Amino acid sequence: MSKRRIETLAVHAGRGIDPATGAVVPPIYLSTTFERSPDGTYPHNYIYTRTNNPNREALEKCLCELEGGVAAAAFSSGSAATMSVFQALSPGDHVIAPVDAYSGTSLLLREVLIPWGLSVTFTELSNFTRVEEAIQENTKLIWIETPSNPLLKITDIRNIAEIAHRAKAICVCDNTWATPVGQNPLKLGADLVVHATTKYLGGHSDVLGGMAIARRETDFFNRIKQIHKTGGAVASPFDCWLVMRGIQTLPYRMKAQAENALKVAEFLSNHPLVEVVHYPGLKHHPGHEIAACQMQLFGGMVSFQVKAGREKAFDVAAKVKLFTRATSLGGVESLIEHRASIEGEGTKTPENLLRLSIGIEHVDDLIDDLEQALNSDFA
Repeated sequence: MSKRRIETLAVHAGRGIDPATGAVVPPIYLSTTFERSPDGTYPHNYIYTRTNNPNREALEKCLCELEGGVAAAAFSSGSAATMSVFQALSPGDHVIAPVDAYSGTSLLLREVLIPWGLSVTFTELSNFTRVEEAIQENTKLIWIETPSNPLLKITDIRNIAEIAHRAKAICVCDNTWATPVGQNPLKLGADLVVHATTKYLGGHSDVLGGMAIARRETDFFNRIKQIHKTGGAVASPFDCWLVMRGIQTLPYRMKAQAENALKVAEFLSNHPLVEVVHYPGLKHHPGHEIAACQMQLFGGMVSFQVKAGREKAFDVAAKVKLFTRATSLGGVESLIEHRASIEGEGTKTPENLLRLSIGIEHVDDLIDDLEQALNSDFA
């Protein structure tokens, strides 16, 4: 049989008919413990649900197939997955991370992991010279987030992975925004992919989770798995089940959201009250050419900056009627947020920036909503 396409994998990967009942939809295994045989062995390979669980195992297998990896670990949140990757390093190791990235990752590095003993250089990963200059003898990991949050900067995964490997370092890519439908970092040379499964993979704003997927089984990934098991930040059976359910429609949701996002971005780009739009699908975006080479879809996230500053940006967000003012992204409903106020003190996000998570509503309704919010604000 020829290699299955991602639409097929999303429906079937990690799934099978329940052998006990013939159920097409897999059951949720809530048991925390599993029976031993009289000889002391575990014939089903399950001991205790912190160590392993059928639902978690199914989700890990599914994401391995979708991302093209060989091993995975499903965490209780995206931040837990990120934390465990960095914890698999040793105090004294050096990390290179992007300046523009999810604020939770930057906060984790600055407030927890630098005091713990990591050395971190924040730099522009789109500038290869700066990345090369940031390499130190103890550099062990380069962290990529592309498209970035919230400015949607694009990093050339293949080139950064090559820089990392020349330095004998690991390349990790946060693929939450693009998803395996839109981008495949492992095929471009990344060693690990991290997801907040809370977002597009779950897809319905009702589950919390994270995932780390490895291109190869290595001592480093085994260390992550050990932290996963011993630390206990594992995804619950029900949360795994919900993410698996969400993944079944992921390819079609992502196509709809990316199509809507491009149209919204084009509308905003032509609006006289918008200063700049950040979306890699726009041809004038500085990372468009790289994005077009390494992405199959440009994603469902759009950021834009309103003319006249912070107060006007808040006014626009206050006047939307269809978009929901809320943090998070990747659900079927469209969200809007003033990102700088969420990130708090020390944010580098422009104060006039609004971040949009574009849903699956009719795009004309979304555009109408943004248009009335912009126009009423400046009437």
